[in-house]
Amino acid sequence: MESTAFCPAHVTGFFKAYLEKDNQKSPEKIGSMGAGFSIREGVTTHINILPKINQNSSFKITTIGYESDKTDVSEYVLNEFLKLGNFEDMFFDIRHEITIPVGYGLGSSSAVALSLSYALDHVLKTRLDHIVIGQIAHNAEINCNTGLGDVLASYHGGFEIRIKPGAPGIGQVEKINPGDITIIMICFSPISTNKFIKERLPQINGLGGKMVSKLLESKNYEHFEDMSLEFAKYIQVMTLRMENLIQELASNGIKCGVALFGET
Repeated sequence: MESTAFCPAHVTGFFKAYLEKDNQKSPEKIGSMGAGFSIREGVTTHINILPKINQNSSFKITTIGYESDKTDVSEYVLNEFLKLGNFEDMFFDIRHEITIPVGYGLGSSSAVALSLSYALDHVLKTRLDHIVIGQIAHNAEINCNTGLGDVLASYHGGFEIRIKPGAPGIGQVEKINPGDITIIMICFSPISTNKFIKERLPQINGLGGKMVSKLLESKNYEHFEDMSLEFAKYIQVMTLRMENLIQELASNGIKCGVALFGET
């Protein structure tokens, strides 16, 4: 049995994090408000299920293209599906074809989680509601500390404003039509999402929520770029080479934004 599913990558320009309160962790309610957009590139997940004969493990996870040094998100999603039936005699050969740099603020982990969720639902014929499929992927991100709002954003696609945090079915987005635009991305270096959020949370939340309200009023893509740049400067994610490139492009009439979190 085989199955394939694709999930687009996603860029966040600014956000406000909503984490668990009073140590009562409900991953579906954790997430972020913010704004960003999905792109054509992303992650395609291929699954081939074989009879389990002499394998020590019930699965093998490999990546094609840009490499990921962790498989915890994939393992979480797989384990959630294994709870739904009797699959002990199956061996899962999972391959993630990743066409975006990993760790550069392009939502690679969410694309891995969501594409795998859809592929597993199809190949195992679990016939889950699409919202439940999205929630499994979202919970994988939250439990593995790899992201907050990218699954919700990629689940809806396009250019979105996340107006309520949480997993699909709980979080809400408002879609914006930016028209026909072309985006060029320059990726310098990766940044740890989890580490940066922990270190900069007060700064992030102090400005991110206000920007959501402003963008809801204007619904303008150029305003989004301006806010993204302002946000990156405020939370001090900008490096010197990023600043130099942005200034050079601005002098030629080209606007820039910054992908969170990455030197992108």
